Amino acid sequence: MTDTILPKPLPPDTGPGSDGWRSEFVATLKLSWPLAAANLLQMLTYAIDVIFIARLGENQLAASALAIALFGLVMWALSGLTGAVAPVAAAELGERAPALRPVRRSVRMALWLAVFSGVAGMGICLLLGPLMRATRQEGEIIALALEYNTILVFSMVPFLINNVLRSFVSTLDRPIFATAITAGGIFVNALANYALIFGNFGAPELGLRGAGVATIITTLVTMAAYVAAIRLDPRLHRYRIFGRWWSPDWSRFWHITRIGTPIALTITAEAGIFGAAAFLMGNIGATQLAAHTVALQIAALAFQVPFGVGQAATIRVGYFYGARDREGMRRAGWAGIAIGTGFMVATALAMIVIPKPLLAIYIDPWDPENAVLVGFALQYIVIAAAFQLFDGMQAVAAGALRGLQDTRVPMWIAAFSYWVPGIGTALYLGFYTPLEGKGVWIGLATGLTVAAILLTYRWIRRDRLGLTVRPPAA
Repeated sequence: MTDTILPKPLPPDTGPGSDGWRSEFVATLKLSWPLAAANLLQMLTYAIDVIFIARLGENQLAASALAIALFGLVMWALSGLTGAVAPVAAAELGERAPALRPVRRSVRMALWLAVFSGVAGMGICLLLGPLMRATRQEGEIIALALEYNTILVFSMVPFLINNVLRSFVSTLDRPIFATAITAGGIFVNALANYALIFGNFGAPELGLRGAGVATIITTLVTMAAYVAAIRLDPRLHRYRIFGRWWSPDWSRFWHITRIGTPIALTITAEAGIFGAAAFLMGNIGATQLAAHTVALQIAALAFQVPFGVGQAATIRVGYFYGARDREGMRRAGWAGIAIGTGFMVATALAMIVIPKPLLAIYIDPWDPENAVLVGFALQYIVIAAAFQLFDGMQAVAAGALRGLQDTRVPMWIAAFSYWVPGIGTALYLGFYTPLEGKGVWIGLATGLTVAAILLTYRWIRRDRLGLTVRPPAA
């Protein structure tokens, strides 16, 4: 099948008759909401794991938390690496739609990268044992965590393959598939956990190991659903991304790797500061750590929407980057930033006006036994409300820059922001002033604010920095 060269290749939902900004806002919203919904549903999937494992006992829950801490960090970092196929494919579409051969080759190499990096990620996760022993975890917890982790790691490769397929369907203007498939995965995960952890439906009672097997089953079913959706949808099937899967295109492979590696390191830096904050809060007090965990879950829940908008901005800016349309890039980037920050203004107001109903998602804020914990959590939520705006801004600005395939400098901006003013402020205010836990949260807010300012400033200067100049196609 040969590619059709359009007279003037433009992204979906735009065209000569479009009315500029209004059209771009509509297109970005249309792409954003399914991605944001999929992100929220993915969080629900993990919540279901916790609900089932918690019924096994405190030791099993603690063991799973330790395994997930490392597995989750590696998995999300590698998701950033393999997800770099989105701006690459979007630029190819913008330059020469429908770009059947370039998109097919890029997705194929991203699938290769998912397998290679997934195997490497499995190796990293198998270092959990030495890590737990180095941090002096209890022997029983170590044994349970290793039992769970040894099974869980086999879900790494299919998860990363799913991430590539999700990027493909979203870039081809089918993000609703990601939402529907993630929603279906919740039911598969719940049924598999119910059957394999407790021995229901005639399945063997595997306990904590059953939770690991359930995760593998869920990722495999999800992968099968993506393959079926791609095969059945005419627009997606015409790319034949599974054809000649053995044929390499090393220039594309390394191009995606070069763009994706800084994204993976950025995710690691951001996850690292929140992990470090948990350790800092643990040194202040157990109650403060529990309150921190609850407040952070609420902030993370709200963050999934601008995170989805940032993913949409990457694709929308990438389309125009491929078409070498600077005005289109400008509109797409600013539309995404406006939508993401606008949503976070609403969540910030909700945190200030109705904090207790939000806390009720996780705990009973009206139970007298939770009074101290709730008191700390309310203090932290107020600070979280203050940095919601900047958290949304930095997420979407980073996404817009990724659409320009600009990832290396944003990586250094993120690392500096989170670990110098961010963790530095948290350490000083948390341990050398009476603020304690509030000081740690102010440190988190400082890091996110600095990142938002620097990333947005880089977006503003994109033309002067030459970021909007796309090299000629090979």
